[in-house]
This record gives sequence, C-alpha cells and structure tokens, in this order.
Amino acid sequence: ALSVLPKTSPAGNPTAATAGTSLIGAAWRGPNKSDPYHAGVLAADWAAEKLTVRYSLLLPTRPHGISAEPDGGLVVIGVRPGTWLLRCDGEGRVVQQVRVDDDTSTTRLNGHAAAAGDVLFTTETDIRTSRGRIGVRDRRSLKKLDEWDTHGVDPHQLILDHQGHLIVANGGVPRTLSDKKYDLHRMDSSLVRLDARSGRLLRQWRLEDPRLSLRHLAWSHEPAEQLSPGRPKTVAHPLGGLPPSGGGTYKGDAYLGIAIQAEHDDPAARAAAPLLAVLHGDSLSIPTRDNDGIGYAGDIAPAYDGGFAVSSHQAGLVQLWHPGAPAKLTSIITFKEAAALTGWSGPHGEGGLLVATAYGLVRWHPTAKAAFLAWPEPMALDNHWVLVG
Repeated sequence: ALSVLPKTSPAGNPTAATAGTSLIGAAWRGPNKSDPYHAGVLAADWAAEKLTVRYSLLLPTRPHGISAEPDGGLVVIGVRPGTWLLRCDGEGRVVQQVRVDDDTSTTRLNGHAAAAGDVLFTTETDIRTSRGRIGVRDRRSLKKLDEWDTHGVDPHQLILDHQGHLIVANGGVPRTLSDKKYDLHRMDSSLVRLDARSGRLLRQWRLEDPRLSLRHLAWSHEPAEQLSPGRPKTVAHPLGGLPPSGGGTYKGDAYLGIAIQAEHDDPAARAAAPLLAVLHGDSLSIPTRDNDGIGYAGDIAPAYDGGFAVSSHQAGLVQLWHPGAPAKLTSIITFKEAAALTGWSGPHGEGGLLVATAYGLVRWHPTAKAAFLAWPEPMALDNHWVLVG
C-alpha cells in the first residue's frame, strides 16, 4: 500500500516526524456487507505509527453523518431513510437516542446535521409529500422543537454560513421510502440559504444542468494576509456555532464548496460531469469541468489557502481545487476507495487532509511527507469522518 502513496511537495522538511495524536470520529462495519455497523473514535498516534480504536458503539443500522461534541463524544445519524439519531459521550456511552419511525413522525432523516448554540438542525424528508424538511432539535435531548421547509426535495448536507444562516443542499432526487430513485427527469437540485432563527428562505441557487445533484458541503478560506488593505480579517460567528473555518473566527475570502453527484441517464454524460460547484459571495458556479471519469464526488473538505479536496471513492481518487487555478483539479491521492475526508493541521500549518481508504488512513499535506496507518482491525469505513477535539 505504501508504494501508491501520493507524491508530496518538496517544500518544508519532508523527513520531520509529526508528534502527537489525532482523534477522528468515524463509522464503520466489518469487511463483509452483512457485518454490523459501529461508530466511535480512532486514535492516530503519528510518533508510534499506529492507529487504534479509542472507543466504539454498536449502531442500529448504517450511519452517515458524524458530528463531534466538545466532550469528545459524537452525534451520529442513520442514513436514508434514517430512523434514528444518537449522541455518545467521550467514553462511548450512549447518552441520548431518539427514533423517528413511530406513529407520530411523518419524516425520515437524510443523514446530516449542523449545530448552532443549543440547537441541532437535521435534514429530513416528509414521507407523505416527499418534500424536504429541516428538523430543529434541542441539541442535548435531540427532541424536535420545530420543522421548516427546505424549498426542494432530497435535502442532504447543511452547514452554517458566517452570518449564522443555514445553507442546505437540496439533492433534488425523487426517492421512495426505501431510498429507490425514480422519475429522474423531474430532478430539481438547488442550494438554499435559510434564516436560522425562523427558517425563512433568503436565497436559492440552481445550476443549469438539472441532473447534477448537489450533495456535500465544506467551507474554505484564503489566509488573512492575502486580504486587501482595510478589509476585516476576522468575523465572529453570531450564533456561537461552527464558523466556516471550524474555529472561533474565519479569515480571508470564504468559499463554499459543493460536491456533485451526476444522475444522467447517459453513461457518457455521467462520466463527463463536473464534481465541484463553488459559491463565492453570492455567485454559484462550476469552476472546472475536470472530473473523475465517473461523475460521483463522495466527500469534500477544506484544503490549503481557500482550496478544496474532493474524493471519488469509486475511482480511488482525491483531487485538489484551488482558487488560484480555478479551471483545474489536481490529483493528489490515488488509493483504492479513497472516501471520507477531514482537514488536518500539524506542525506544517493548515491545509492537510486525513483520508479513509480501503486499507487504512492516509495523511497528506502540501509541505510534509505523506503517512499511512493501517486499520487496527478488518473494517470498511463509511462515507464521512471528523476530527474530535
């Protein structure tokens, strides 16, 4: 496996050891499709070159979105049609769990959540009308407080913007209750901004090609030193939730990257479809037609200096987009089933990545030596993971 690790930039000191341990919230199953699913925290000890399971818990069905809690715990959500969500603490003990498939519930979960202060927002689908909904939940109890329209169908990931509003990717794919796609000629994918206090629609964007499903979201930003004189360098987050950079403020021009999954009937059209859309300011565009030959972006994460990394697990490929060269994607990792992504910051600064692959964790940074840690046991990672702490 080490022979196919990506080449790295000669900048910096590629032989310097990276001390410390990275904790990663993840979900996985055993090597067989019939194996049960687990969620937990993996510990990557870079000095010892070893990956271990810090804790794990058994899940009812397949999970999807993973969110990190301040105490080292996780919020985990079932995938379409999701019927459960839970929270565990930093020891892996389940402290809250709710089901949404009782007689009183009319929605099912679509696999992602975003926290803002004391509120947790979840993407959902109304099983009576197939319309997209946002569940407004108490962050601690996970109980639903309110429900809002997403002004579309098949809402998938959602994220907070720097003004505290919600950005939601409506995938636009009509689906049955068993998650089977149908009537793709009626697809209507869109990106919407909702007022996070009332659910009021503030703005909606669409791409020209209706068969491009907008799915996963990530913020990235240019460094503050690239700002023109007189421009503010930091903006506090008004709701106290997670801002674009993942810290207390964000710096520089903010870009929202949207990973695309093509749903064309023609295989050739799917293979040539773009993987990335970018929202910059108030403009949504497709900056590059470079793709993976399949038309299926699995995950997206911020990369260095305002860029994004986009994974294509079917192609075993991770590609890099940068606002300084917006017309192209650059291959940085070629590894079987490269899928889940999260940003990584080490001694060399921000802009690195941790990537889940078929065989283990790959660590990439533009100015550091790549690293590989094998899975601690036979396991197949799910689509997303997140740094903890």
